[in-house]
Amino acid sequence: MAATGFLSADELNALLPGTLPGLLGIVIDSHEPGQLTAHLHVRDELLAPNGYLHAATVVGLADTSCGLATRALLPEGASGFTTIELKSNHLGTAREGRISVLATNVHAGRTTQVWDAVVTNDGTGKTMALFRCTQSVLWPR
Repeated sequence: MAATGFLSADELNALLPGTLPGLLGIVIDSHEPGQLTAHLHVRDELLAPNGYLHAATVVGLADTSCGLATRALLPEGASGFTTIELKSNHLGTAREGRISVLATNVHAGRTTQVWDAVVTNDGTGKTMALFRCTQSVLWPR
């Protein structure tokens, strides 16, 4: 992914069709440097066989939100980034409704960025997951 700097929520949404985030139904709601909000609507295709929201759906929402927001904080001259580590603590789930995420930058350095994301069940207002990832900043060879 090439470093492209800051993109608006609408510009980020335009990148999603035909990708995994598009298949998940992720919608970017707001974006400012260092922070991004997004949501998705829970539907049957996103559930695990046990009838609850699949953890991969929650991780996909959080990782996508952190990754898209990473672009705006890349240092000048960087060629892109890639996720090198992620962790997720799941505290709850959903079977229907909408879930939202708030992704916030914790560290934006020359070689790495660290992001935290909180995923919330909009229907209950409860935190569903706490997520943290580290992005490696890529440089031209």
